[in-house]
Amino acid sequence: MTRIPVESSTLASVQYYPQTMTLEIEFKNGTIYQYFDIPETLFNELLCAESKGKFLHQQIKGLYRYAKV
Repeated sequence: MTRIPVESSTLASVQYYPQTMTLEIEFKNGTIYQYFDIPETLFNELLCAESKGKFLHQQIKGLYRYAKV
């Protein structure tokens, strides 16, 4: 699995681990967060979202467990 670079003003890349349903997000400042129990469909929606940062704020942050790596 490799990171997927994304077009975003705040996010640099994303990576998804389907076996553990873990979404890893790297921000432009180098910080990496892992979000847990993310359905693969939600990951695909993030990839297709016009604004990845807005999608993260509205659909993932505060709704799923996370950890700073």
